[in-house]
Amino acid sequence: MTARGWFLFSLMGVLWGIPYLMIKVAVDEVSPSMVVFVRCALGAALLLPFAIRQGGLTRVVRQHWRPMLAFAVIEVIGPWWTLTDAERHLSSSTAGLLIAGVPIVSVVLARFFGDTEQLGARRITGLALGLGGVAVLTVPHLTGGNALSLAEVAITVVGYATAPLIMTRHLKQVPTLQLIAPVLLLAALVYAPAAALTRPSTMPSTPTLLSLAGLGVICTALAFVGFLELVREVGPTRATVFTYVNPAVAVAAGALLLDEQLTAGVLAAFALILAGSFLATAAGPVPAGPKPSARPVAWSTRQTSRADGRVEVLVDLPEERPGSTGQGDG
Repeated sequence: MTARGWFLFSLMGVLWGIPYLMIKVAVDEVSPSMVVFVRCALGAALLLPFAIRQGGLTRVVRQHWRPMLAFAVIEVIGPWWTLTDAERHLSSSTAGLLIAGVPIVSVVLARFFGDTEQLGARRITGLALGLGGVAVLTVPHLTGGNALSLAEVAITVVGYATAPLIMTRHLKQVPTLQLIAPVLLLAALVYAPAAALTRPSTMPSTPTLLSLAGLGVICTALAFVGFLELVREVGPTRATVFTYVNPAVAVAAGALLLDEQLTAGVLAAFALILAGSFLATAAGPVPAGPKPSARPVAWSTRQTSRADGRVEVLVDLPEERPGSTGQGDG
């Protein structure tokens, strides 16, 4: 990975490791729809002027509106609400750890987007370890409203794993700002009615307002630009590997600022998911190319007469191709 790739990787590990804390603080006083609306509205307000300044925004949207709509629904409109609503019942640490399964799901989904790289024993082992970590984390929560919250996080994971594949396959030529600014604007418009209907009757507290501002400015506008640049730099599957770091940031923030407990189960799940994600997304063996077959030797003969009356038979061998070893290229 290039130095730029490592910088973007490290940046995303932090920028998308802290939203879980901010979401947890915000949903105590405002609705999930309001949280998503504020995130998207602030992000769009910050990025849209720069996207317009680049020129050709209308043309880009008109040419790519179908994959852009799919990206908006799968990356933002659906997953951001389900994750936010889930954190009304789950701790920020649990949510962050579950999202760490994104690289594992990404490996599986990549097979349906034309990735022909063989998984191999190492990557299959990683998938199994990661799923084991998810099981360790989720089994204690499979009761009451928590079961629904876990399903919501699962939807988020699938969305986060699918959207980069859509972006790489259909939107790679679209400039970053001209992709994300319209997406955020659309999401804000979608959630505006629900946000208006569920707006709080009193002014939220300062921590909630700061959390909403941080979600919109840092975790949306800045983070999305970094994320899409990372996808362009290292590809969709390995771009999601920064979620290795997200759980550590989420767990540390939850423990330090929200007094969330670090139980043995949480630590075990973190170790399994981390190891599984690393193995599942590691580069597989380079497939051996087809072994060239030996060329049939085309023999040709001709006869010449020598001055002494004898007949000489000459054999013409085929001309060797560039790079040939003279041994059938085998």
